[in-house]
Amino acid sequence: MYITNLLTILYAVVWSEKMKHIKTYQSQTYHLNEGDFIIEGPVPLSSLDTMTFDDGLYAFRPPKDQFEAIKEISELEEGRIYVLHEAQHIIGYVTYHYPDPLERWSSGNLDYLIELGAIEISLPYRHLHLGSELIKLSLKADEYEDYIVLTTEYYWHWDLKNSGLDVYEYKKLMQKLMGYGGLEIFATDDPEITSHPANCLMARIGSRISINQLQEFDNIRFMNRFFF
Repeated sequence: MYITNLLTILYAVVWSEKMKHIKTYQSQTYHLNEGDFIIEGPVPLSSLDTMTFDDGLYAFRPPKDQFEAIKEISELEEGRIYVLHEAQHIIGYVTYHYPDPLERWSSGNLDYLIELGAIEISLPYRHLHLGSELIKLSLKADEYEDYIVLTTEYYWHWDLKNSGLDVYEYKKLMQKLMGYGGLEIFATDDPEITSHPANCLMARIGSRISINQLQEFDNIRFMNRFFF
């Protein structure tokens, strides 16, 4: 789900020549009993460099490495990083970027197809229920009406241990969370997704996406069709 290597960065640069990626800054402050929290983005590298990264953000890799990964994404032409922070300390984030070139979702070279690569909230702050606000704000800008935003949900990335949920309960939780951003379930024959019934593909279709663009997305969703 993540952009982590030079190949992906070069691939994204090639794609970015096809489409101008508008990035409208959004920000919202939440005054809670636990303190004041800010959700903002897209956040540039210069701002990320002034922030610290919570040790509880380790779902995908060690926090130090994860922080470097989101900094790299922020530098991509299409890359967008939205963060949830308290006094410049990041306790949550969501990322958007082109799909990894090794995955099928990049095979069509669709410059309007971007991936919600990851969303994560540090465990001590999950009770604040700001994950839904993070999703909503990150997809609020008008430019997303020109994109198809997809996310691939794999159960092996979920924090089943700390949530106390089984995979199907967690699946419902993730679908509800993504629904706050307008993402819906889409069928696919992608082997990684069909390998387990808890996995799923979700996407948000922008209002200015054409029928032809939607058909191109459908062609990627179903690549193993058989004709009789």
